[in-house]
Amino acid sequence: MKLLQRYLPILDWGKDYNKETATSDVVAAVIVTIMLIPQSLAYALLAGLPPEVGLYASILPLVAYTFFGTSRALAVGPVAVVSLMTASAVGEFTRQGTPAYLEAAIVIALLSGLMLVAMGLFRLGFLANLLSHPVISGFITASGLLIAASQLKHILGVKASGHTLYDILLSIGSRLGEMNWITFAIGVSATAFLFWVRKGLKKLLLGLGLKPFLADLLAKAGPVAAVAVTTLLSAAFDLAGRGVRTVGDIPSGLPAPQLPTFDPDLWLALAGPAFLISVIGFVESVSVAQTLAAKKRQRIDPDQELIGLGTANLASAVSGGYAVTGGFSRSVVNFDAGAATPAAGGFTAIGIALATLFLTPLLTNLPQATLAATIIVAVLSLVDLGAIKRTFTYSKSDFAAMAATILLTLFFGVEPGVVTGVALSIALYLYRSSRPHMAIVGIVPGTEHFRNIDRHMVVTGDKVLSLRVDESLFFANSRFLEDRVYALVAEKPDIEHVVLMCPAVNEIDASALESLEEINHRLADSKVSFHLSEVKGPVMDRLRKADFLSHLTGKVFLSQYEALCTLDPVTAHIAEARTPKKTAQSNVWAGPEI
Repeated sequence: MKLLQRYLPILDWGKDYNKETATSDVVAAVIVTIMLIPQSLAYALLAGLPPEVGLYASILPLVAYTFFGTSRALAVGPVAVVSLMTASAVGEFTRQGTPAYLEAAIVIALLSGLMLVAMGLFRLGFLANLLSHPVISGFITASGLLIAASQLKHILGVKASGHTLYDILLSIGSRLGEMNWITFAIGVSATAFLFWVRKGLKKLLLGLGLKPFLADLLAKAGPVAAVAVTTLLSAAFDLAGRGVRTVGDIPSGLPAPQLPTFDPDLWLALAGPAFLISVIGFVESVSVAQTLAAKKRQRIDPDQELIGLGTANLASAVSGGYAVTGGFSRSVVNFDAGAATPAAGGFTAIGIALATLFLTPLLTNLPQATLAATIIVAVLSLVDLGAIKRTFTYSKSDFAAMAATILLTLFFGVEPGVVTGVALSIALYLYRSSRPHMAIVGIVPGTEHFRNIDRHMVVTGDKVLSLRVDESLFFANSRFLEDRVYALVAEKPDIEHVVLMCPAVNEIDASALESLEEINHRLADSKVSFHLSEVKGPVMDRLRKADFLSHLTGKVFLSQYEALCTLDPVTAHIAEARTPKKTAQSNVWAGPEI
């Protein structure tokens, strides 16, 4: 039963489901449904797909996540970044508006679902850690700018194309003379209205005496109001006949479930983009889920989240939708509205299904400029230019990865940006790990503590070299350790003992073990003993399985203080006799700071 609950979390939270919980979920579902209808239409158009496909991707996927997901507040469905990545990937193979384009988008959803489920079953959620936060932040910022730029053609009412910022702006600039001023007026007005709704409507309604919940609900319904008003204006004044592009006829009814056509060549060609979409979607989703879960002292299972998102994508593929993931804005709204369980997503799916059945004929005259305004306002909230400055100030290497991701995404496309960002993150990690921080340490007077001789007033002797390494030892840094030890011993001819402090060493791989053996051998040739101290239990267990300890010229000490007392009792006695000198404002021992 526990195994079944592990893969079907609904069996866990479902046993305590009651009327009160259901009420909370239904209220949250109503609010999210109101928000999701225009978003689904808009994101489908962003992906280059018919608007109804966005609605299809907001029904069965939510039901699937209700059964398999672990987050109580995550709202699954179409999102801007995944829509952009879908358009970029599918656009490489076929032209928008063709049946082949839709088929390819559905295949990406299917492949993403299969990959996510497989990753979850094999507990590979850690692979998402290959995307560092600066890379993710840079990618989302660049994607937000790219998405906003791609929607300018709808605001201006011109035909334009391109998957990079340069191509998009060049295409739009060459067609400015064809701008439709009525479309421009609708687009600018809708954008300004939605920005005002996001920033000021709730505050205004609270000032008028409305209760916070009602004020928040009306503020969240801003996009629906924009859709309703512009649709009515379009129908009343026949704006479609004046050159304003509208959504057009949206088929009513629900799609019949069916599997995509199996085309090995197409599936193989789309496997790479599908994997990137899977990883990006998972990282975005699990970040939101963990943040919201922490606020209620709940927890999520990242590996089960992979399965939950995977089944959601599989459900989307068989129901005529495209790739989905957990959306930030919708999830926050779902959380704030009081969603208590994943069942809120199931109720939202019912609301979207009803809208698909009965409301789509009312959207025929909806201007595309309104949907473009909805997208622009939503994605610009994801752009965090301040993070660029903060990252530059804190870490130049992380800034390099972030800047490369932003520039490549903007000017070369989504996939090159992500791949380069991941590659740079891994390369920079390996570079930093290959040159770990190592410090010569001495004993702090009057204590048993050892600190960096360059940062603290400490006592050292001439016989013992105490070297602390602040990184696990593996193939990338083992040679650096060797060179560091040999150089220090060459500088100090009176050294009789070298003690390697290992409090931060969580692992020693085979390459590092060979380096330790070589250090031990070469120091022995120089009549210097080699010792270890403060070795962690798991590391010690592995060392015992090798021959290293039997050939070690020195000992393994429980603590560095024990090592000093054994190897150089005179220095230990001097340190014990001295009175420590503290600075006036802190507990840091006085001495030069680096």
